[in-house]
Amino acid sequence: MKTNERRYFWLMGTCITLVALAWFVVRLWSVTAAIVMSAVAAVIPPTAVIIANRPWETRHDDDDR
Repeated sequence: MKTNERRYFWLMGTCITLVALAWFVVRLWSVTAAIVMSAVAAVIPPTAVIIANRPWETRHDDDDR
């Protein structure tokens, strides 16, 4: 799997985890914290798409070979 794909899946997994925890666990103790967690989770998908569609970075340490 490509590096960008791995980063995308990690970010989206974090997003799903934040939403699930906010809606099913944290809201029982603090609605404000659940809203903040949901807001953070809402920012992650656009960021993940930008990272997934970023062009491959070239490695400059292999240029001497």
